[in-house]
Amino acid sequence: MRSWMHEAINRIEADFQRSADTHLFRLDLPGIEGVDLYLKDESTHPTGSLKHRLARSLFLYALCNGKLREGRPVIEASSGSTAVSEAYFARMLGLPFVAVMPKSTARSKIALIEFYGGRCHFVDSAPEMHDAAVALAAETGGHFMDQFMYAERATDWRGNNNIAESIFTQMAREPHPVPAAIVMSAGTGGTSATLGRYVRYRGYDTELVVVDPENSVFYDSYMTGDRTLRRACSSRIEGIGRPKVEPSFQHDVIDRMIQVPDAASVATIHWLEERIGRKAGASTGTNLWGALVVAREMMAAGRKGSIVTLMCDSGRRYLDTYYDPDWVARCLGDLGSYRGQLPGEDAGPI
Repeated sequence: MRSWMHEAINRIEADFQRSADTHLFRLDLPGIEGVDLYLKDESTHPTGSLKHRLARSLFLYALCNGKLREGRPVIEASSGSTAVSEAYFARMLGLPFVAVMPKSTARSKIALIEFYGGRCHFVDSAPEMHDAAVALAAETGGHFMDQFMYAERATDWRGNNNIAESIFTQMAREPHPVPAAIVMSAGTGGTSATLGRYVRYRGYDTELVVVDPENSVFYDSYMTGDRTLRRACSSRIEGIGRPKVEPSFQHDVIDRMIQVPDAASVATIHWLEERIGRKAGASTGTNLWGALVVAREMMAAGRKGSIVTLMCDSGRRYLDTYYDPDWVARCLGDLGSYRGQLPGEDAGPI
């Protein structure tokens, strides 16, 4: 058992050594003056999303806690990107992998999970995922990875090349090297916890702004302090927003939250594609809309500085949803009013 665990850790660490960091690039936007806006492109990880970092940390955490066994399945409750990344690491270690997800998950994500050797187990909606994953782990003798429980503790928030350390290292030679704000959406809450803790640990004067989509309880929970809130529906912005307050979501390291309409998130990624020539997932739109809100506020107050946000994954995973005009019209309606509020468009500011 110990020799298998050592070999598994070595394989994951070797994969990490072969990987480069993700790019941080500056967006030059019309009408945004005195505030530099940066987008960290997490879509360039081997599995195509920010969740690659989380999956690596979760596997190492489970291995070092003696939770994984040779030949036994790994189970995860995930609507897509975490499952894609965990399937990659499970295949690396020769472990069966099962992802529990809503039936509405994008077909392209399902195909990626299956490409890496994983299997998908479908439930009707997000609130059913956790219990179904627990049951599957019990039936198969496998380990439920439980990203929503362990995301905030699996990552070393003090450094060790986590995303927070990467951002501040890459910003070091920019005109405003310490960002006035980092804007991040929450799925598990693990990344926002890492960012908030790192900022405090290093003594940076950076505000952590967490953005939340519709049909998610995180915003209301933060505003009221009530961690018992529940919703019966699923977020339409895949990868972020939750129907309950997950253990990894840490209120106390967040400085501010902004609720973003789903139509605004999708309008923003269409607008972004016209400016950088690349498609991003809708969670990136949520992030960027929030970052633009903060930028407008800084300009109105006469403040100069920088804002960093994240491109969480590629829009190629959502060609049948957020980039399908029929799906958008049916599920979100007209995006025009939100498009008009974006820099370079016709209407007023956000």
